[in-house]
Amino acid sequence: MSIEVKGKTVETDEEGFLRNLDDWNEEVCEALITQHEAAGHTPLSETARGLIDYFREYYHENKMHPSMHKLLLTLGKHEGKSFHDHEAYKAYLYGMFPYGPVHMLCKLAGLPKPSDEIET
Repeated sequence: MSIEVKGKTVETDEEGFLRNLDDWNEEVCEALITQHEAAGHTPLSETARGLIDYFREYYHENKMHPSMHKLLLTLGKHEGKSFHDHEAYKAYLYGMFPYGPVHMLCKLAGLPKPSDEIET
């Protein structure tokens, strides 16, 4: 599978994850977001876009994506709305990404598909 971005073909797997992490840039991100929203998902808020940046930064620094546990520990302090309760933040994340926040954020951030993990 692939997506077209400014006349360039960017290869993806069958789930829409980039095959080459180096293909990610802002234009590719916008194409992935457009594809995400066209699939019926809620349009992304500025907070969600901030989480994409957070995932990219975290991956760059740690060579792995943040787990749901790590994401809950940040309590939304990185970008946008701040939370003081883990369960409220978890509900907020699932409201934005009902099929799994970590999975969807990795895809939109151009990161490898996360292995199956228990999201707590």
